[in-house]
Amino acid sequence: MPANPAAPAAGRFVSRHNGPRDADVAAMLKVLGYGSLDAFIAAVVPADIRLGRPLALPAARSEREALDALRGLAEQNQVFRSYLGMGYADTVVPPVIRRNVLENPGWYTAYTPYQAEIAQGRLEALLNFQTMVSDLTGLEIANASLLDEATAAAEAMHMTHGAVKTGEHTTFLVDEHCHPQTIAVVKTRAKAQGVRIVVADPDTFEFGAGTIGAIVQYPASDGRIRDFRALAQRAHAAGALVTAATDLLALALLESPGAWGADIAVGNSQRFGVPLGYGGPHAAFFATKDQYKRLLPGRIIGVSKDRAGRPGLRMALGTREQHIRREKATSNICTAQVLLAVCAGMYAVWHGPEGIRAIAGRVHHQATRLANALAALGYALPFREFFDTFAVETDAATATRIHDAARAKRINFRPLSATRIGVALDETVREGDLADIVACFALGTPAAVPADAAAAIPAGLQRRAPFLTHPVFSRYHSETEMMRYLKRLEDRDLSLTSAMIPLGSCTMKLNATTEMTPVTWPAFGGIHPFAPPEQAAGYAELFRQLEAWLNEITGFAATSLQPNAGSQGEFTGLLVIRAYQDARGQGHRTTCLIPASAHGTNPASAVMAGMQVVVVKTDERGEIDVADLRAKAAEHKDTLGALMVTYPSTHGVFEDTIKAVCATVHEHGGQVYMDGANMNAQVGLTRPGDIGADVCHLNLHKTFCIPHGGGGPGMGPICVAKHLAPFLPDHPVVPLGRAHACGTVSAAPWGSPSILPISWAYIAMMGPDGLAEATKIAILNANYVAKRLAGTFPTLYSGPNGLVAHECILDPRGVRATSGIGVVDIAKRLIDYGFHPPTVSFPVHDTLMVEPTESESKQELDRFIDALIAIRGEILEVERGEADKENNLLKNSPHTLGDLVADAWPHPYSRERAGFPTPATREHKIWPPVGRIDDAYGDRNLICVCPPTEAYATT
Repeated sequence: MPANPAAPAAGRFVSRHNGPRDADVAAMLKVLGYGSLDAFIAAVVPADIRLGRPLALPAARSEREALDALRGLAEQNQVFRSYLGMGYADTVVPPVIRRNVLENPGWYTAYTPYQAEIAQGRLEALLNFQTMVSDLTGLEIANASLLDEATAAAEAMHMTHGAVKTGEHTTFLVDEHCHPQTIAVVKTRAKAQGVRIVVADPDTFEFGAGTIGAIVQYPASDGRIRDFRALAQRAHAAGALVTAATDLLALALLESPGAWGADIAVGNSQRFGVPLGYGGPHAAFFATKDQYKRLLPGRIIGVSKDRAGRPGLRMALGTREQHIRREKATSNICTAQVLLAVCAGMYAVWHGPEGIRAIAGRVHHQATRLANALAALGYALPFREFFDTFAVETDAATATRIHDAARAKRINFRPLSATRIGVALDETVREGDLADIVACFALGTPAAVPADAAAAIPAGLQRRAPFLTHPVFSRYHSETEMMRYLKRLEDRDLSLTSAMIPLGSCTMKLNATTEMTPVTWPAFGGIHPFAPPEQAAGYAELFRQLEAWLNEITGFAATSLQPNAGSQGEFTGLLVIRAYQDARGQGHRTTCLIPASAHGTNPASAVMAGMQVVVVKTDERGEIDVADLRAKAAEHKDTLGALMVTYPSTHGVFEDTIKAVCATVHEHGGQVYMDGANMNAQVGLTRPGDIGADVCHLNLHKTFCIPHGGGGPGMGPICVAKHLAPFLPDHPVVPLGRAHACGTVSAAPWGSPSILPISWAYIAMMGPDGLAEATKIAILNANYVAKRLAGTFPTLYSGPNGLVAHECILDPRGVRATSGIGVVDIAKRLIDYGFHPPTVSFPVHDTLMVEPTESESKQELDRFIDALIAIRGEILEVERGEADKENNLLKNSPHTLGDLVADAWPHPYSRERAGFPTPATREHKIWPPVGRIDDAYGDRNLICVCPPTEAYATT
């Protein structure tokens, strides 16, 4: 339904989304010297790439109309009781966590904790998650989450490849009883890496020369519990590592993988209070032995101390990360599923060890009682040792009748084969559900569920070791205390609820309440990812519409929603290119040209896709050196597979040579991959497909309003030209009909579907004109910041008219020589002014990269600009000798409230200047709970689980 054309401009959603009012836009344009927004944009965006017409999208809808339409789509979904398992289980989301975390913008609008001093809340929550994972898996160190179980398993294979040195041939065993999606994703990743995968029974596999490791499912995909101690001994004797793909709830009753010899444990924490969501987003986990900590993929939260000796948390071992190691990185993962990891960790905090053990015990008891009831009906049980999932054997005709009976009761069972049915229970199952399941199998015969049954966990594999022993897991079991704990952590973080987060290349824009509302609707959240497609008709229509809109926005022909992170999108896009090249007999084209200014994930993704990176120089303006590109394209013309390019450039400029760059690559047989990180400067103004790209990924968590959630969730779908469409990823459980699929890249067919209504709502409510307007305002805001700060911290790079795109790189390097003040000092001092600092030292060392987005008002921009001008004045005091070179406002920043009220004040400046540098900070600001964190100390004394309570006694 189109929006009411008579509605006042103030009622349009775009006016809610964009920060500046009309008068503000006029004032900013005046500062920049332009009479209209269109004239300004014409000076920024090269004429030869401008779209020249409105996007062919439906007219903007009102917020009410968008929600009504989404309700209509949700009503087309059918939420059956799914006993399908395969790594997913229905769960009870504790209302106190749903309301105070999952639906709370104080949690979901925060960003990756690059500035530890104002991220202590979510860092503590992630430390809880890591502690939970480490305890349950029996391994010393865990990361802060990964994307999903299947990709975590692939990361384990990749880490094993890096840890175990072999000759030319490398083999990796995959248990034939692993989840099918896990097998598919590991195969896809291994093929690109040149690792030979053998899918076999681990009991009979021989660990020969060149075998680097194995992954086993514990319990198996069909539910069977197997003892892998002998396997681990055989693997270790051959120098191989063992990964256990496992279930956290099962580990409350089962011996931990670490105890029986596993080197790595991976899995999905979804059943710890995170909705099914038709496949995501969910937080995977990854734990390993301490000796492999420097190979561990993803983020790791560690304990350190601040300059006053107080305990403080931060991201540890940062030198492992792809932004630093680039093509030598062990992974391209640059984030985590923080919001979902927080929810899962808090589920453990809420229930505690006794509660988790009780839930696991209840689920197991129900499963054993149900299995006994079906055995009493005469069905054969292929195995009798299981946790929550078991199999039933019958003939094909009876199996068909059982599935028909189940559908009539709105129940899904897993067809393991034509004659074997899998049944997986979860914590939501009640007595009435058990009776309904029995009735499906009884087929009219009277039957009942016995009141009791013996445990089905082997005596030798029953867990005896305690878990969740830290006091945090025993302290917050009343709702009052839990609510206060969550609020206390929230208040230790800076999110968009408090201030602008001007992180360049991160696009911290408004995540509107209307966009977020459908995420927790049961009709979107309650569907199992492998439910029959006809039960998800509403999702299918949402996918169809969203894909069509993204195709129009990018100028491409087809879209895959499967990649569930930007880094995953990069990897997938390159796999598509490789599959295309291979199909036309050009599989040897494995050279990837990447500009020196590219995102750190780009070279890491290229290497993961089995390509060889050749770096292209940038010129003195920070743009691609076209002469060097042409020379290297010609030099590698026989092997050139792709160019990875970010547009506008990572330096924040619309390069006017971009079409020639694309043409050069095509001329020499390569394809152009465009990194969509900066798509917020393109939407409605230009399109990657028109520019000359063949594929791009989109960060829906940047441009299209899915919130960052403290460092995840994310979605990184790829859009491709027509010739690449047949090579998009497929899925082994829910086939997508790709003719020549590049493989499977995520556990679920459509990545993380339950957050896609956010981007759908954003596009629907903005409409074609609103999307273009948002892009124009984003570019205007960035240029206004750059112009006003020109005499304070100059912009490092700009385009032909002295203008930037949607972000700018501020260059404070000149003050270091005159004052000793570095970029980190400036960033930390901004915290005292109530702001999250911009991106520090990326993409250029010792600079600040600022991206204000269209959602920030002129008032907030001016407050930020004035803060930087004031900080430059504080630096001037040091330069003039009016302030001490070491004991000054910047070197000691950020200042905590505790510092200000302490009896001792060992500084030559006032407490007022330290903590209340502007009138606005007297009204409101987020106080850092700790002073500047000592990263080096934390890396030297690595602690990645919750420390003893006494450690916090000084706070």
